[in-house]
Amino acid sequence: MPDPATELVFHNYPQSPVAEKVRVAFGIKNLSWRDVEIPRLPPKPMLTALTGGYRRTPVMQIGADIYCDSQCILHELERRHPMPSFMPKSDAGLMWCFGRYSDGDLFSLAIKIVLGSAGDDLPSDFAQDRGRLYLGEDWAAGLKRANAQLPHLVAQLRAPLSWMNEQLKDGHAFLLGPDPSAIDAQMYSNIWFLRGRWSGGPLMLSEFSALERWEDNVRAIGHATWSGMSAQDAIARAKSLEPTSDIGVAPNDPQDLQVGTLVTVSPDLDGGEQPVAGKVRHADAHTIAIERSSEEVGTVCVHFPRAGYRVTVQ
Repeated sequence: MPDPATELVFHNYPQSPVAEKVRVAFGIKNLSWRDVEIPRLPPKPMLTALTGGYRRTPVMQIGADIYCDSQCILHELERRHPMPSFMPKSDAGLMWCFGRYSDGDLFSLAIKIVLGSAGDDLPSDFAQDRGRLYLGEDWAAGLKRANAQLPHLVAQLRAPLSWMNEQLKDGHAFLLGPDPSAIDAQMYSNIWFLRGRWSGGPLMLSEFSALERWEDNVRAIGHATWSGMSAQDAIARAKSLEPTSDIGVAPNDPQDLQVGTLVTVSPDLDGGEQPVAGKVRHADAHTIAIERSSEEVGTVCVHFPRAGYRVTVQ
């Protein structure tokens, strides 16, 4: 029987490109995991009970430790399960930097193309939620701009796709060579999203034959093995356990954080999201982890990346 304190519990929904990134990462490491399906749109009461308000997808739970954002999830998977490595080459730092581009500017471009191309076919509730999340407070005008600028946006997309195609032209199976890495999962999630959610995606991608061969290779990795789990059971598990993550703050913290400092954490953009409040348990250059307690879930530790997130001292 899997140990409830170390079993991977993944809160996601099937259509999420960011969740697909982590599902492929599970496949690369051949990890068993539990699948908790969450709603595509808020409210997400069972998820936000665990996270303290964070509503984005996906979230990974290990006992009473809750990991938000795929960046944080991939780092934790590599720490706990180092082999096979997400970084089969020695230049891991460079690849994490490239991953920030894939998760940031490139994903934002893909979002604008998918939402902008949908036009009036986009369901109003989905348009309002994702528009506000990714395009800011003036999301309706942002959607109109994305639609009007679609040829320009597609032109911006062709450049990075052509770079990837060039990288793969020597025939190796994955972006770094014969073995899959984190950057394969990160880049593949964008391609998967464009192919599946943009009507022009398949035709555009057909221009890049080496990229399509790579896409087939990544798809063949699969998602390892998983079984379903209810949100209620996930919450009960968190409540029955205590966080096990490290305690302490690394030297030279630019915000002078200390263990026990009251903070809020939220994505560093105007997405209209609820910040998560708690006490600092751990912080370094890569992550911040805050403890919070509630009657519903007990004491949990919620982990976020430092890059791309705003920590506000209370």
